[in-house]
Amino acid sequence: MSRIGRMPIAVPAGVTVDIAENNKVSVKGPKGTLSRVLPTEMIIKLEGSEIIVTRPSELKKMKSLHGLTRTLIANMVTGVTAGYEKVLEINGVGYRAAKAGKELTLTLGYSHPVVMTDPEGVETVLEGQNKITVKGIDKEKVGQYAAEIRDKKRPEPYKGKGIKYADEVIRRKVGKTGKK
Repeated sequence: MSRIGRMPIAVPAGVTVDIAENNKVSVKGPKGTLSRVLPTEMIIKLEGSEIIVTRPSELKKMKSLHGLTRTLIANMVTGVTAGYEKVLEINGVGYRAAKAGKELTLTLGYSHPVVMTDPEGVETVLEGQNKITVKGIDKEKVGQYAAEIRDKKRPEPYKGKGIKYADEVIRRKVGKTGKK
């Protein structure tokens, strides 16, 4: 059995889970509502205040879908209760971010400012001029948007200039050595 797949998902108070036909799972909580169509082969049951995911057979495909399905539902429950956030840091002389409405303007040493619009369900918050917090209830959207922001100027290994995740460690390289 899948170690992750067989663990039950606890549904906290104030969260309602609705399982429709074709495994369309809707989770409603204090922060909002998330719904997703999960693999139809998996058997999803709501027993009391727990969700249990079981698989029909021991095929390799079923084994891999088992853990995935359980994790996706667990992420939806966590999203509507606590939410998700990723913190990005901008390093570099003259590199900064500014926010106006839903538009995030990044000054990253290019000849033009990079303007990004927050996608639906995701919000960016600035702390100072070089710390961006991406918040939302959908883990996938938060991670994707944070990765798109980081892609505008990835950190380089010599001086560490660019946009990096707050918990990311940049492997530094030694620069050129002078001729003697």
